Amino acid sequence: MIVMVPRSHRISLTARKIYNVLLQVAQDRLASMESMPAADHMFEAPLAAVIRTAGAKEEGRTTAKRYLREMSTLEVDWESTAPGDGVKWRGFTMLSEVALEQRNGDNWVAWSYPPTIMSALRDPQRWARLELDVLTSLGSYAAIALYEICARYRDNPSGLTSRKPVLWWVDAISPVPAGTERREWRKIKSERVKPAIDEINSETDLEVELIEHRQGRSVVEVQFAVRKKKVPVKRAPEAIDVSTVVRAESLGIREAKLEALIKEFGEPAVRVQLEVLEQRTGNTRLRGVENGYSYLRSLLRNGVLGEADALELPEQGAPEVTQRAAAAAAVAPPASPSDPPWLIERRAVIRKEIEALSDTQRKGLVDAVVQQLQSQGLMTAVLSRRVASGDVLHGMFGAWVVRSYATQMYGPDWDKRQPDDEEGAQDE
Repeated sequence: MIVMVPRSHRISLTARKIYNVLLQVAQDRLASMESMPAADHMFEAPLAAVIRTAGAKEEGRTTAKRYLREMSTLEVDWESTAPGDGVKWRGFTMLSEVALEQRNGDNWVAWSYPPTIMSALRDPQRWARLELDVLTSLGSYAAIALYEICARYRDNPSGLTSRKPVLWWVDAISPVPAGTERREWRKIKSERVKPAIDEINSETDLEVELIEHRQGRSVVEVQFAVRKKKVPVKRAPEAIDVSTVVRAESLGIREAKLEALIKEFGEPAVRVQLEVLEQRTGNTRLRGVENGYSYLRSLLRNGVLGEADALELPEQGAPEVTQRAAAAAAVAPPASPSDPPWLIERRAVIRKEIEALSDTQRKGLVDAVVQQLQSQGLMTAVLSRRVASGDVLHGMFGAWVVRSYATQMYGPDWDKRQPDDEEGAQDE
């Protein structure tokens, strides 16, 4: 879905940025669902948070309507960047439905996608990792379009995009319908391509270089060399990720309270514990969480998986539920800002040891943790997708992997401070 070639009318820079935010929110929500939602499913988010995450100015309801209407009526061709591939999808709009409504004085946007896009978001066969804060730092449509294409090749061994005809690149980085711009390549290169390259090279994590292929004196094909920068670009802190806002709102936590927690503990820690809270509220065998904000704040301050609250049972709870809840409380959570520095450092050392294991040894460790969590009823769909993606050393699942390995290698007291640690601290 990277190469969006407009068919019906022009697409603005702000609309494309907002569309990227909507895709990210939808993919984040789909990852937390057990199965594909119904065809009439609508994703939702606070409009102000969407606009801020897109890097746009705070827009009024009327202006926002214009951008959303633009996406719901725009037909596009979805091109492939692979050699020899042409149009992959044709004949539907970017959004199939969109609505604005007011809730408690705030504007919310709801939207849905055509089935083909839903399938691609749920189970992408090929993808490029895009960072929203990078995209929002770019100020031209051509720079965003070119960056999205080049980002797919950041880890390609050749460091080169596919060779495509000049007219393919003109359509790929242009906000107007395909075939509209048929000026000389040298003019488009000077006015649009070179400024886009300069912007990408100064504002993003990539360095891009234009490569032209000629027949005689005419440029007939173009590709780009792509390199990751050795020193990442430093950017000012961005607004809270809209997907974090949406997850919190779905748990009854208003954005103002979420901002206070993020200011105190940092957004990465809040996202981790939001996942814990989602798992807790999704467990129908336990009593419902009455105050999501208080529960989340307790998780962040205490650094534990629910503590006594995690052991709450329905009044008619069965014995096996008690065992499962006790097992959940016995498993260590991810590192918390309240953990002492020596324990955070010990976890980091253990994680490096796990990374140094052979693929076979690491797979055996991961399989054992999966089996343990399944037996305790804790292996959620979110954790299953994390394992499937190979990201097994971060988040809740990574904490369980670290604990399992450390217990095997160093015994059950691996996370307790030993006398030697005390002496070392005093020497320092």
